[in-house]
Amino acid sequence: MKEVNGTLLVLTPKTPNPESIHNFWPISLCNVSCKLITKIIANRLQPFMSSLISPNQSSFVLRRHILDNIVIAQELIYSMHRMKKGTGFMTIKVDLEKAYDRLS
Repeated sequence: MKEVNGTLLVLTPKTPNPESIHNFWPISLCNVSCKLITKIIANRLQPFMSSLISPNQSSFVLRRHILDNIVIAQELIYSMHRMKKGTGFMTIKVDLEKAYDRLS
């Protein structure tokens, strides 16, 4: 049904005088029934999330924190630093600052 699936997208300004699309946060205003259905599905999936999502991922899983990943990254860098030269390892730092600040 078109009425149930309808979502209103609202652009909320980040700055007092926004000049481009990058100066807005997209907010989705979903139908109440859509929110209710997704909440029920999320609650039913919650017990299985830790087995469905990789141990390296910390988002959306109960009792997992981003600090766990920071500790793992520090240990990885420390281990790589102590390895012999020329073993062929490298690290890549990815900037995810605006990962959730995109409109597609």
